[in-house]
Amino acid sequence: MRGKILFAAGLAVGYVLGTRAGRERYEQLKKTALGFWNDPRVQHRVDQVEDFVKEKAPEVADFVSDGAKKVVDQVTGRASKKPATPASAKPASAAAKKPTTATKKPAASS
Repeated sequence: MRGKILFAAGLAVGYVLGTRAGRERYEQLKKTALGFWNDPRVQHRVDQVEDFVKEKAPEVADFVSDGAKKVVDQVTGRASKKPATPASAKPASAAAKKPTTATKKPAASS
């Protein structure tokens, strides 16, 4: 039981000390990142990338759409295309099972 209490106390102390040091380091990283992001050279490149993406987006959308259509056609084409067999190649039992439209004449009664 004593080991568990010491472990929990160690976690608590580590948490408190880590959050203080961690918060200072976090603020330092945040300040550096914001300074980098707000640099005019970086913002100029960001604007260039935005323009490029706006220009190329319709082409990318068309390319993706065409690719998706091809995949759908291939998948549905495989499902619906079955090897066609000519009528003459069907087995005789299949031909015998076809319903006939002719009606049988009743047998003449004598």
